[in-house]
Amino acid sequence: MMNDSFEVISPVNGEVIFDRKYADQRTINQVLAKSAHAFGAWKKTSISSRADICKKAVDHLVENTHELSNELTMLMGRPIRYTPLEIRNGFRERANFMIKIAGEALSDKNVSHKPGFRRFIRKEPVGVVLVLAPWNYPYLTSVNAVIPALMAGNTVILKHAEQTALCAERYLEAFNAAELPEGVFQYLHLDHAQVASVISDERIAFAAFTGSVEGGKAIQKAIGDRFISTGLELGGKDPAYVSEDADLEEAIENLVDGSYFNSGQSCCGIERIYVHRALYDNFAEGFVNLTKKYILGDPTDPSTTLGPLVRISNAQKVVSHIESAVQKGAGKLIHSNDFPEMDLPYLAPQVLVDVNHEMEVMTEETFGPVVGIMPVSDDKEAISLMNDSRYGLTASIWTTDPERALKIGDQVETGTWFMNRCDYLDPELAWTGIKNSGKGCTLSALGYDYLTRPKSFHLKLK
Repeated sequence: MMNDSFEVISPVNGEVIFDRKYADQRTINQVLAKSAHAFGAWKKTSISSRADICKKAVDHLVENTHELSNELTMLMGRPIRYTPLEIRNGFRERANFMIKIAGEALSDKNVSHKPGFRRFIRKEPVGVVLVLAPWNYPYLTSVNAVIPALMAGNTVILKHAEQTALCAERYLEAFNAAELPEGVFQYLHLDHAQVASVISDERIAFAAFTGSVEGGKAIQKAIGDRFISTGLELGGKDPAYVSEDADLEEAIENLVDGSYFNSGQSCCGIERIYVHRALYDNFAEGFVNLTKKYILGDPTDPSTTLGPLVRISNAQKVVSHIESAVQKGAGKLIHSNDFPEMDLPYLAPQVLVDVNHEMEVMTEETFGPVVGIMPVSDDKEAISLMNDSRYGLTASIWTTDPERALKIGDQVETGTWFMNRCDYLDPELAWTGIKNSGKGCTLSALGYDYLTRPKSFHLKLK
């Protein structure tokens, strides 16, 4: 028998932090009906009016950063010294940029002049957009779809991961404060079977999902024979290449942060590093020394820099990847006496050497505070190893030569190619992945193409 409710355990202290009932079928039908009905008026609302409302909602959330950050730390364990940055920095930056460019991105596209005719292409909203958001960056990931979908004239139903389901409720509070018309934004708490049922409903026009590869396959299956589109961001096994001309100190500082921020629970976090042999020993030594400066502990303590993973099961998976690699010959550079001994889901960071691509830790998404470092002899070997993955979300090179970076970037199979930075989404650039990292695109002007449909106007004039 299926449960009609769920409870969420805080990774901070192992206590139940909240519980909710799943929506019943009557509620689901009501929400779908409201969204479909509200769409008619909302798509006729001017872009400037949509922008005013969305800005007010964004401002409401930002103004409540302190309360939301404390709540978020208890929900998923990120240290409180970092949690406010998700809302005050990243969330606000992405939302405001997508609001700012909406007018131009959604404007009619004229074609060449043809005497006696008026011809243009209009971007029309698709309808009801279902946004399925993850727990690891609950505001930062959901905003990629929620705000642009609304700005494009769609109505939105948000289903958040159970661990951070309260974030969906906070969104509604913000939109209510902004006086968004009823039914334009709603949320549902659903189990997996209910999600599949909602996706198959004819009133859903588009589904945006961020999560696992298995989850993405389930979304595709739920669509069945329906002719709707999806945006799927399914994670990665993101590599970095430190070339022999890299700024060593800069590379170490940024790659340590890229590997361990949010306890490694980032889709675009660094999980494998390839270092030119000329720098390998110095890089590994510096990487370990900086890693040891992290403070593992209670994430509500402002001095903590590394909190727990979101669940014990997630931590167990990370431990399994580490132990399996060690059994196959990998060496651990972080030892038990380097960090305080704590129970899972608290997990000390780890650096592995003598690794290879026969190990899961170098091929499968680990999603935890561990990174493998391999030496390479040249660019060709680095490119081959970076491409030896079923994922393709982001990849980075560390070099002082931009032309070299461009040349190598053209050969690396990835959605975003960085030089001398990592683990960041620039809202002016398309956020997309290839291979098992998904399909579709969010952010940038191109992100609006996936939340609208083109309609051609071909007018013969008298």
